[in-house]
Amino acid sequence: MDNILAQIALETQIPGRQVEIVAKLLDESNTVPFIARYRKEMTGGLDEVAIRLIEGRLKWHRALKQRKEEVIRLIAEQGKLSPELEGRIMQAARPVEVEDIYLPFRPKRRTRAAAAREKGLEPLAQWMLSPQSGDPLTMAARFTGETVADAEEALQGAMDIIAETVAEDARSRSWLRDYARKQGVLMVKARDAGAESAYTMYYQYQESVSRIPAHRILAINRGEREDYLKVTLVYDTDNPRDHLTGQYAKTPEKAGYIGRAVEDSLSRLLKPAIERDLRTELTQRANQQAMQIFARNLKSLLLQPPVREKTVLGIDPAFRTGCKWAVVDSTGKKLQVGVVYPTPPQQRI
Repeated sequence: MDNILAQIALETQIPGRQVEIVAKLLDESNTVPFIARYRKEMTGGLDEVAIRLIEGRLKWHRALKQRKEEVIRLIAEQGKLSPELEGRIMQAARPVEVEDIYLPFRPKRRTRAAAAREKGLEPLAQWMLSPQSGDPLTMAARFTGETVADAEEALQGAMDIIAETVAEDARSRSWLRDYARKQGVLMVKARDAGAESAYTMYYQYQESVSRIPAHRILAINRGEREDYLKVTLVYDTDNPRDHLTGQYAKTPEKAGYIGRAVEDSLSRLLKPAIERDLRTELTQRANQQAMQIFARNLKSLLLQPPVREKTVLGIDPAFRTGCKWAVVDSTGKKLQVGVVYPTPPQQRI
């Protein structure tokens, strides 16, 4: 059994052998209803729900593996792939972690940091991030010339590079994403407070990201799509700024400049990206919960008594696997289920 199938067995709590058989049947282009109905003896009687769960996790894990291989190839083509970096990519457990690692190597449009690098200021930025002591203005003065007017401009360019470095660091993004997930508040306002709509209750609304229920997320998303609502993710940035500054500032004399670069990174680069990530995460979670609620409601609807005030026997005919039968009472409660084999060679009733 390969690693993906073993992981799916662990996630779904379905025995590995059954997961392996279902994966093989799906790879042979068998549909979920076909497998559930006609391959029960192979799958150990797994129903459609379990088979669809395996199918979904199989697609997810294979897509993740494919993306990891693609990212490794793209970085290797740049000549920047190291064994440590490849190991980090292969150990990533979610697509967002893979994208965080790939971000520094992704082709970019022209940025402020790129312009600063073209002026030869990357060594200054590297010195700012190093534990070497010294006066930043004195060091920056060494980088002045035709393209850099003075030490302040050199330091600004170095801070632009540092801001991008912080924003592209996978560990920084992961930490800030977790922080915003726990501390963030979804702020909702009306684009036009006088407009009539179905979303008036959200015209001045806020709720914690960690507590907002699925139905509210979907309603807010609809209101935003229909241009009635404006939605922003708000959280205190003082703690993230102090945390990240402490991570990157190695000497006291550089801390003020590093702090300014981190603050710029948070407001200009990190905060918009983290907001997109969390909004996507909230929507995916809400959609999943909505489908689960719909499934439960549909199940209740389908299990209503088929005939009022009558006990009903239902039979699902089959030859090889036998005829399945079930009895429900007048309230729709299941009384008994079983299997009979009325046809040769078994003929057991």
